[in-house]
Amino acid sequence: MRIAQAGATGFRMRHAVIAMAIGLALCSGPSRANAADESLQLKVGAAKADITPELREGHPVWMAGHELNRPAEGIHDPLFARALVLRDGQRSIALVAVDLIGVQHPLVRRVREQLPEFAHVLVASTHTHEGPDCVGIWGPAPDRSGVDPQYLEKVAQGIVRAVREAASRTAPAEAVYGTAEDVTLLADYRLPNVFDPVLRTVRFHRPGKRDETLAVLVQWNSHPIEPDKNRLITRDCYGYTVDRLEAEFAAPVVYFDGAIGGLMGTPNKRFQDAQGNWLAKDAFDLMRMYGHAVADLTIQALEGAKPVCMVPLVVSSREIALRLDNAGFRAARRAGVLPRPAFRWTGDVDRLGEPVAPDSDYQGPVALRSEVTYLRLGELHLAGIPGELYPELVYGEFQDPADPGADFPDAPLEPCVASLLPDDDKMLLIGLASDEVGYIVPKRQWDVKPPYAYGRDSPQYGERNSVGPETAALIMEALRRRVAEAQQASTASAK
Repeated sequence: MRIAQAGATGFRMRHAVIAMAIGLALCSGPSRANAADESLQLKVGAAKADITPELREGHPVWMAGHELNRPAEGIHDPLFARALVLRDGQRSIALVAVDLIGVQHPLVRRVREQLPEFAHVLVASTHTHEGPDCVGIWGPAPDRSGVDPQYLEKVAQGIVRAVREAASRTAPAEAVYGTAEDVTLLADYRLPNVFDPVLRTVRFHRPGKRDETLAVLVQWNSHPIEPDKNRLITRDCYGYTVDRLEAEFAAPVVYFDGAIGGLMGTPNKRFQDAQGNWLAKDAFDLMRMYGHAVADLTIQALEGAKPVCMVPLVVSSREIALRLDNAGFRAARRAGVLPRPAFRWTGDVDRLGEPVAPDSDYQGPVALRSEVTYLRLGELHLAGIPGELYPELVYGEFQDPADPGADFPDAPLEPCVASLLPDDDKMLLIGLASDEVGYIVPKRQWDVKPPYAYGRDSPQYGERNSVGPETAALIMEALRRRVAEAQQASTASAK
């Protein structure tokens, strides 16, 4: 089996030339910006707000991520919205992580209405399967939503509160960026086995004082542990990651997921108890040990981290149209279980058609409104992807040729994130960014019709939680456009 790279090298070389020219012009002094020039002074602040649901009699909290009708029975540890605010003297950006399975785009729109002073507010989820249903499809029955509107309002207000508090704490900062790899922390539960084993991290510190940490950003690429029999609200393993790192650096830590689709999870035999037994997936000890292992990998990455310029801040984000071909999602929307607006499909990822009411008799193709974001943070390049990206779409490691049993074995290969960003050596990839549209599956892997790929008697898991087979191509095209728009804006401002 050969893994195709989808033209990544050519893209990277062309974009790197542009990035180098702009970067040399803008990042050339202390803090890689002139400390006397307030317009290029990086400032950073971080804060958190509690978004733990209230458990009370007669008002069940439906837990997301596994079977229906799973009411929470207690709180193992609290849930938070954690905000990191970046400022460059001209604009402010907020990066927020919430301990939920996946906030929906309509909620993010509501949050932004309350924070108009920010150039961009990105809200991503840690994808815990042990928190409240904030999508709708894990309620008490297939035709009943699991969403509590009052709880969603609590989440929205918690995000706003965390962002405002983080903004009030901003202080001058410098940054270092580091990476580390450990593929033994990953398992792929869907063929072909492809991983993004790179942990990416940024540590912000006081100017000239590398030992005084202000905040840490961590991005890793795996589902949490997901103990399916658990009925206690928990942040899952990444809560342990954050707690360990906050103790290590005495500073706030914000954790983000990257490419977790396809299906990235934890290995079955990687951690043992004191008696030498392999820890079961339902063990809280496994959550703790895995979370600490990710924290240790972060510390390893930061030991070799290099200074990185983080100004100016450039935002290129736009609402997009994703064609909704998933029959189950369409039915759930009509039933009110998936309360999201839909629009007539125009054929253009950047153009939404007329709204389509859930009870409309319109029979044509429809689209969901979502979002793709590109942020240039000085020398760093951040891609915000609105769902669970398959790792093939990070570095272009596609199976080539595709398995002939797949539905579209001759489909064109999508461009990958690394090929679209100006510099994949200084990359942050945030999945579930400001939306959760499910799995983002390369079209060559789409497999719902017999004969099935890899000689299977049934299809692999994934497609039933995807908007449709065109999703990956649409999102990559949207990212391409956002990067191009940002480069045009940067070039114009530099003249």
